Amino acid sequence: MKDNQKAEYSEFQKKVMLRFCTNAVLSVAAVILLYLFLWKQRGGNLVVWILVRFLHYPHEQAFLVYHNYFRGYKEIFFGAAILLVFIVLLWRLFRWITRYFNEVNQGIDALLAEDTKQVRLSAEMLPFELKLNAVKNTLKRQKQETAHAEQRKDELVMYLAHDIRTPLTSVIGYLNLLDEEPDMPAAKRAKSIHITLDKAYRLESMINEFFEITRYNSGQIRLSKEPVDLYYLLVQLSDELSPVFALRGNSVVLDADEDLTVCADPDKLVRVFGNILRNAAAYSYADTEITISAAETKEQVVISFRNKGNHISEEDLSSLFDKFYRLDKARISDTGGTGLGLAIAKEIILLHGGSIDACSEHDTITITVRLPKMV
Repeated sequence: MKDNQKAEYSEFQKKVMLRFCTNAVLSVAAVILLYLFLWKQRGGNLVVWILVRFLHYPHEQAFLVYHNYFRGYKEIFFGAAILLVFIVLLWRLFRWITRYFNEVNQGIDALLAEDTKQVRLSAEMLPFELKLNAVKNTLKRQKQETAHAEQRKDELVMYLAHDIRTPLTSVIGYLNLLDEEPDMPAAKRAKSIHITLDKAYRLESMINEFFEITRYNSGQIRLSKEPVDLYYLLVQLSDELSPVFALRGNSVVLDADEDLTVCADPDKLVRVFGNILRNAAAYSYADTEITISAAETKEQVVISFRNKGNHISEEDLSSLFDKFYRLDKARISDTGGTGLGLAIAKEIILLHGGSIDACSEHDTITITVRLPKMV
């Protein structure tokens, strides 16, 4: 593409150079003609003929007028003629160049216009036309992204209002109950306190996630990298999350080399894999396997998480790692996530110099993490 752009600009430069050279040749030719016509006295007969023909001067008198007023000041006439030639040619060049500026100006106006029409310039201005249209498309895309971001902000306000209010309402409700019934039986009191504390922890966890994603966005998170036994980490994490999988009858199958090692921040990596596995458990079909596979390529370590679940559309896949995005909009409940888990996972992987993506085919959802190979 760069080669095409260079060729297009070269073509434009050739046309500009050709115009300038043509005008320069015309200027030289005009000066030579003036020199031959005036300096070599070949214009004398024409001047005398004009005086005789149109002003009815006698031939001798016309010749004297030419000799006294034209031939005697031929240097002045010659200089004025040359100046006139250059002024005319300069005016032509100026008019030609300003035409291009006008085209560019019109192109900028079209660029800012609120329409879908493409910018159109003359054939020799094709490189600028392509560039302006590229900018127009970029501005259009940025406008759409801004509108999308505004929509996400509105959704965020709704999510925050619901997600924070729900556990907070529970905390306040149980505290009021404890306050209003000082003689509450010990067993009931203990149960109310336990529920209140659980809801308070839930609220704290949500607030911590909100602050955490903010820290990632502002670049305040620092990694403490060290060699990590990836196989052992995945085994340990699968065991710790077994109660989560057991809720829907899911199980984990690990397919990885036991000697697989990466250079990473182990705590952050646990957060990434934990978020992915919790997400897989939440959206898997009941009584199905969640498969974890890991392998090493020439430059990367690739870890894939596969689970059986409802097909995810391309539009939803493109937003899966966005902040506050929830695949199931109905899961705005006291137990539902904040929509930050996969967004945080993405930020952590990017900090490690890796990548994360998702795909959905034949009721199988695959999230793939790529990390740089340990040197």
